[in-house]
Amino acid sequence: MIKHDLTWAAGLVLLGLALGLVTQWGVIQHGLQGTLELQIAAVEKEEAARRLAAIRTYTLDQALARHQEGRTLFIDAREPDEFRELHIERALNIPASQISAKFVAAALAGVALDHPIVVYCGSVDCHASLRVAEFLQKLGYTQVGVYEGGFRAWDEAGYPVDIVR
Repeated sequence: MIKHDLTWAAGLVLLGLALGLVTQWGVIQHGLQGTLELQIAAVEKEEAARRLAAIRTYTLDQALARHQEGRTLFIDAREPDEFRELHIERALNIPASQISAKFVAAALAGVALDHPIVVYCGSVDCHASLRVAEFLQKLGYTQVGVYEGGFRAWDEAGYPVDIVR
């Protein structure tokens, strides 16, 4: 009886392994070729582009113009230690890793749902700003956009920055 059960168990394990190999063969090939990271990055980029299509985006020049107008709230989606070190002048820090309705309600107390908001993160390859912007939209904020260049491009352009004192 035990031998029979072990035979069935081994057969099921082999069947599962075979099905896994067949269904995941493309991933396995990329792994064996050393191109899995590149493939994952390409898929992440495609997914971010799809999600960004539903959110207004700003170039470096457009973000600077919004900043100079002084009516737009800038939100830094990077981690607090990065924000403390250097951030866009007058920005608030709402890290993507800590986002919650309670955190946003406290951080944006008194900010109208139709107030212009631009969210940014570290660089063009960072998607933390997209996560925060999507979350703000779900909470009802209607004028949310993402500055795609990220803090690195802003800082390299010599635009206004600040530190937490």
